Amino acid sequence: MTNATKDAGPVLIRQVKPVAFGVDAPAETIDILVDGRGRISALGPNLDASGSVRRVEGHGAWISPGWIDLHAHVWHGGTDISVRPQLCGMERGVTTIVDAGSAGEANFHGFREYIIEPSRERIKAFLNLGSIGLVACNRVSELSDIRSIDIDRIIACYQENREHIVGLKVRASHMITGSWGVTPVKLGKKIAKILKVPMMVHVGEPPALYDEVLEILGPGDIVTHCFNGKAGSSIIEDEDLFELAERCAGEGIRLDIGHGGASFSFRVAEVAIARGLLPFSISTDVHLRSMNQSVWDLGTTMSKLLSVGMPFEKVVEAVTQAPASVIRLPMDNLLSVGARAEFTLFDLVDSELRVFDSLGAEAHLNRLFEPRYAVMGAEVVAANRYQPPHIECPDHSHGFGYR
Repeated sequence: MTNATKDAGPVLIRQVKPVAFGVDAPAETIDILVDGRGRISALGPNLDASGSVRRVEGHGAWISPGWIDLHAHVWHGGTDISVRPQLCGMERGVTTIVDAGSAGEANFHGFREYIIEPSRERIKAFLNLGSIGLVACNRVSELSDIRSIDIDRIIACYQENREHIVGLKVRASHMITGSWGVTPVKLGKKIAKILKVPMMVHVGEPPALYDEVLEILGPGDIVTHCFNGKAGSSIIEDEDLFELAERCAGEGIRLDIGHGGASFSFRVAEVAIARGLLPFSISTDVHLRSMNQSVWDLGTTMSKLLSVGMPFEKVVEAVTQAPASVIRLPMDNLLSVGARAEFTLFDLVDSELRVFDSLGAEAHLNRLFEPRYAVMGAEVVAANRYQPPHIECPDHSHGFGYR
């Protein structure tokens, strides 16, 4: 199998175990035949396919809907932190990348033309509330004052790009908003209501307070960096905040991991999950400053959540069914004749891997999600976890960790 094979005749995916496809998915190991148009033409055990059929040998691997990374930064060249989509996309088992606010209304057209449209991955985006987006992330704030936000142009940008934009993104931490506090979140929520889209809010160093953000949001909105360990923003250091987060999650506010270079704590995640508060979605917040430090890729991030007590099937749902509901990606009948093929094949393997959270806490993972292939239509891409050039403990002493 070449690294990528596109529209070159039928593909037979052999001996795979479905997971996260819903209650009607087969319970046994199956084969899946995909025609040259990228649609499922047959499925079941021991399919007989002859002729010039390309074979993908699963050897009992798991198969799920294509993985979705709900928080990444891929406006490469348009911001100083974004990576190329292929570094965190299909070659890592990810078929859909959701960029979390790299572009604002003033530069979204470039993001669409140079990144979204040419990409083999599906790329969706949260539009940054600030007009300039993350052009010079953390060096030039996208929300310095009211002049940073142009409501009319945001609405126009969404109308022109509604097939690509899935919501608004606001970074609510003091290094971004300064004395504004929670005001940008309120403005963002108002615009999101007008557009009838969800809002994703980054919680970080207060102000704004995590509590204040939760009180503004409503069902369908997303809090990213939900298990960060920052002073004043950790849900396990304040019982009232923890109970508020539990209540809001029960009411439909989505808690997203958004690991990043400074926003995930093993301890916070372990305590929250042990108390029954699971994240809605698992995402990387991958960017140039996190990829070779604490994040690496989505499979490694999934493995971290597994290691702190999140059940296997819940982990897989958190990168498939859950984020798909945020971006309104249909997930019904994905394993049925006539459906377009979009899958991730992966194994859960025994290993011993030294990793870090965003605070520099070390852990050793003994079970790893290992992507094998990503399938989109008739295109099959061999996949693997990202191997950083060296294992490096996160270092925020220079203050450049993306928050």
